[in-house]
Amino acid sequence: QVQLVESGGGLVQAGGSLRLSCAASGRTFGRYAMGWFRQAPGKERKFVARITWSGDSTLYADSVKGRFTISRDNAKNTVYLQMNSLKPEDTAVYYCAEGTPGPTMSIYDYRYWGQGTQVTVAS
Repeated sequence: QVQLVESGGGLVQAGGSLRLSCAASGRTFGRYAMGWFRQAPGKERKFVARITWSGDSTLYADSVKGRFTISRDNAKNTVYLQMNSLKPEDTAVYYCAEGTPGPTMSIYDYRYWGQGTQVTVAS
């Protein structure tokens, strides 16, 4: 069982930045990719970014490409999402998730989920 805990969310003005963290604990039997998803009120959960275990491959949703950066520190069992140039449409609950090796944008490639952290971008 893997436990994931997100942190770093909050209220920020449009154009500002936030850095989200996701700390993982529990026994891990493989080297898994990690992803970030978000869900706005009344909307479906959507893919944001993912990174492989080694960090050699990243994938971003078109809506965040060039503004968000996903990274990880395996020694700390932590994955990060640096969010710059935030827009009001980025407002959502952000979830981190552990995926299968080489997961895509699909939520079905991910096995464990955190509880989420709220990001609110004021215009």
